[in-house]
Amino acid sequence: QVQLVESGGGLVQPGGSLRLSCAASGFTFSRTAMSWYRQAPGKERELVAFISRLGTTTNYADSVKGRFTISRDNGKNTLYLQMNSLEPEDTAVYYCNAVVILKEYWGRGTQVTVSS
Repeated sequence: QVQLVESGGGLVQPGGSLRLSCAASGFTFSRTAMSWYRQAPGKERELVAFISRLGTTTNYADSVKGRFTISRDNGKNTLYLQMNSLEPEDTAVYYCNAVVILKEYWGRGTQVTVSS
């Protein structure tokens, strides 16, 4: 049974930092590319960052390039998203995503609120 559990969200001031984690189980994590998505109120869910199975390839949405870093620890079956220089526009629910045997899986999400 595939499970993705996000953590690390919270309230942070503009310019601050947060690190999100996604604990994965029920599939071979090291053989699965992973992504972070986010959904702000009233907006569609959007791709934030992608990382290949071994972490050798990463891609980012233009809006977060240079501020966010996606990484993974295949020994711990955990995906990370380091978010720096946070802006109010980054406020959203952040979701971990995996495609396993052509089926898409999502975690329940973690809320990130950037506000003074």
